[in-house]
Amino acid sequence: MTETTEFEKMANGEAFNAIDLDLRLRREAARLACAKFNAHPSKGNLRHVTRLFAEFGSVVIEPGFQCDYGSQIHLGERVFINFQCIFLDSAKIHIGDDVLIGPGVHFYTVDHPRDADLRASGECFARPITIGNKVWIGGGAKILPGIEIGNNAIIAANAVVTRHVAENERYFGPSL
Repeated sequence: MTETTEFEKMANGEAFNAIDLDLRLRREAARLACAKFNAHPSKGNLRHVTRLFAEFGSVVIEPGFQCDYGSQIHLGERVFINFQCIFLDSAKIHIGDDVLIGPGVHFYTVDHPRDADLRASGECFARPITIGNKVWIGGGAKILPGIEIGNNAIIAANAVVTRHVAENERYFGPSL
């Protein structure tokens, strides 16, 4: 019987060890692919990035794009990803069709234990992010683990999305 790898645990939504050598090497490969594109943005160099993705339709990605692995990223048709966006894809990130993502938007699927000793051990967990169709995410927004954003929603610039956002909703951030 073979032991489950940390990558398999991560992909299955189980707790995993982020400092595992295989995961570090996968992140390094993604960093190198992104670096090639970011240093010299072209369709040819964009292929280095899109080869990492689980699936993608027609997509425009501006320079400054970063991802952890890429293998958990699913992009629909006519997706626009503006400058300096970060996709921490320890869990799946599903983005629908006709989605506009402003500059500096971050998607965080990975989370860490609240217990300091577990955090220090490298243990992590991740929850998927799902973005519907015709969503507009304003610049600087942060999408937290496990969030779902419905079709036609608008996320304000610099919003921290801490809860699910309903279809057609305009989300400005958590109420204080």
